[in-house]
Amino acid sequence: MKRFLYRILCGFFVGLSIFAPGFSGSLVAIAMGIYHDLVRIISNPFKKLKDNIIFCVPLGVGVLISAVLFVLAFRQLFDTYPKATYMLFIGLIAGSIPIVVMEVRKTGFKPFYLLGALASFILAVAIGIFASEAGLMTEETASMSDWLGLAIGGFAAGVTALIPGMSLSTVLIVLGVYTPLIYAGEALLHREFAYILPIGLFLVFTVIGLVSAARGVKYVFEKFPGFSNTTVLGFQFGSLVSIAYHSHFIIDTNFTWLQGGIMLILGFGISVSFILLGRLMNQSDSLEETCQGDS
Repeated sequence: MKRFLYRILCGFFVGLSIFAPGFSGSLVAIAMGIYHDLVRIISNPFKKLKDNIIFCVPLGVGVLISAVLFVLAFRQLFDTYPKATYMLFIGLIAGSIPIVVMEVRKTGFKPFYLLGALASFILAVAIGIFASEAGLMTEETASMSDWLGLAIGGFAAGVTALIPGMSLSTVLIVLGVYTPLIYAGEALLHREFAYILPIGLFLVFTVIGLVSAARGVKYVFEKFPGFSNTTVLGFQFGSLVSIAYHSHFIIDTNFTWLQGGIMLILGFGISVSFILLGRLMNQSDSLEETCQGDS
């Protein structure tokens, strides 16, 4: 029962890391000791199917709880403080960068790795500027009618979810589908089913991305960890630039720089605290398993 409740808690935190920009769901899963199990299950879900279901059900419950709470909270923030909300996003992403830097240092760095970082930086900035100029990052529901964009976003989300250091929601913001999904999710919670098909399409392609990338991501990060982590770092910095660029054009009469600064610091603090909490929880769980094994 205790392990079941712990997995619900893991699912809750992984869910928050999925929906909150800047948080890497895979890094949180690693910190909590469930990442390798998740990759194994996604790579071959029908092997030990019963055990996989027992493992995933409490995780799913936790993710669902965090999804409901997060959608309701950020729907309110988007309506009331849109520009400050993007400042919060910038803080959340910036707070996760030291974690990725530590991963780069741990796995080793070589100068030519900067080519991967530069390419991912340029890609993130270019996509973000395109999405901002096209109005995709502010229109509440327009992107929900763009089925191709939703399919691409879903597939990218599935691939991103398994890459340590990458934030799934940051990618969705850069692609211009994050805000529409939040609004559509909030409508679904109020039993308004107008967007259920687009949401379903997004989820189907997310699963396709997960299954398609599981083994490849694991192989690349095990075979080329330094280059992979440096590339992720470049994307994080590029995401900061593209989101900051977009926030500059948001019209918000309620916004003040004091408000924005507070949200920026709050986001940074939450991001760092979140990762540290995950590591403490994983250390506590590992210590308990060691004690049980000794006894």
